[in-house]
Amino acid sequence: MKLLSRKASCNSHGQDSSYFAGWEEYEKNPYDEVKNPQGIIQMGLAENQLSFDLHESWLAQNPDATGFKRNEESIFRELALFQDYHGLPAFKNALVEFMAEIRGNKVSFNSNNLILTAGATSANETLMFCLANPGEAFLLPTPYYPGFDRDLKWRTGVEIVPIQCTSSNGFRITESALEEAYQQAQNRNLEVKGVLVTNPSNPLGISLSRHELNLLLSFIAAKGIHLISDEIYSGTVFNSKGFVSIMEVLMNKKYVNSPVWDRVHMVYSLSKDLGLPGFRVGAIYSNDKMVVDAATKMSSFGLVSSQTQYLLSAMLSDKKFTKNYVIENRKRLKQRHAMLIRGLKNAGIPCLESNAGLFCWVDMGHLLSSKTFEAEMELWKKIVYQVGLNISPGSSCHCVEPGWFRMCFANMSEQTLDLAMQRIKSFADSISDSNNISRNQQHSNKNSRRKSFSKWIFRLSFHDRETER
Repeated sequence: MKLLSRKASCNSHGQDSSYFAGWEEYEKNPYDEVKNPQGIIQMGLAENQLSFDLHESWLAQNPDATGFKRNEESIFRELALFQDYHGLPAFKNALVEFMAEIRGNKVSFNSNNLILTAGATSANETLMFCLANPGEAFLLPTPYYPGFDRDLKWRTGVEIVPIQCTSSNGFRITESALEEAYQQAQNRNLEVKGVLVTNPSNPLGISLSRHELNLLLSFIAAKGIHLISDEIYSGTVFNSKGFVSIMEVLMNKKYVNSPVWDRVHMVYSLSKDLGLPGFRVGAIYSNDKMVVDAATKMSSFGLVSSQTQYLLSAMLSDKKFTKNYVIENRKRLKQRHAMLIRGLKNAGIPCLESNAGLFCWVDMGHLLSSKTFEAEMELWKKIVYQVGLNISPGSSCHCVEPGWFRMCFANMSEQTLDLAMQRIKSFADSISDSNNISRNQQHSNKNSRRKSFSKWIFRLSFHDRETER
């Protein structure tokens, strides 16, 4: 061990979380309809597999893009050679236009303020390197994505201080929760450098309200700190509640060219909205030139391949395709979300009302043996090993209330989701039956005790009467 660095030998990666442990169990025994029908169904992976046919149809109709051709002439050699880490201009222009389309064209983006990264993981870590020093802190609302403990902290040395949100108001961010988190950081002698939020939220599946966004901007303005808005699920909003980007709120005249203007940064990715996590395309958007310059230099450690940029620039430049994709993908997400909600309701399991994402925030507190996180882990293990579903326990997301779980619905077929709902219903029914039997036994025992007590009273009164005689 002495031959290794402290980073190589430390255990701060976060890989020992139950979030990742569930994945490991799934990989040992993955469900397959034919080969392994009793295996574990993966409901812990936020992937969007509902619209691959739209991608494949476009690829079939655009052979130049897939064949790395321009006007039927091969550009393979051009793409195979070294590229500047600033990214291909055609791709960056196409990406910012797609980002605007996702946001209803209520805000526009300047491609010069965009930095390409190898996925959102790289984007968030790069911003940590740019905005904070080791030992300084960012505030994050709970519950939050378990991977942030790895992405934000492991290599940067940055600390996370939770903003405690609760079910009492639907896990919404409040001014008091922000102030309490800030005070907690000060009590720990941590300098707070900013707040990071996911909008829409992972794992809650809700988009932040305009009130919350204004609250966040007022808070960072008062504290003189940064705000990062991770908006990688912005295109997954599937109902009328809609989505408001932090950049839209920032366009308010009181913020334009104010100090806050340069302290708000956005993370984006094509992993969720376009369903292409394997392509590793992420981005940082910032109005701060120093952040843009520094992040661009850092991006050389995690570039997006030129071939990927060329292919996706052609796809995203096809406005007919992007418009149809956004509409159809949202429609499919809404239908699949409704299918999960119906299945859980049939099993007597409620969910937080949500309008976005590839998952639901599920309340199984009534299935706990006690209102503790130990009981939550007991329930989670039963669901993984006995029921055969990998879901994410709320404790892995730093939820302050035991009994909440994240369940993903967009990474499987309808048939597989239907099977998952059958499994969870059978399990919930078995617990309900067991609880009923236990209650009946308790009731029976009480009745027996009452009868015994009544007989004792009768005998006692009879004895008293005999004594009186």
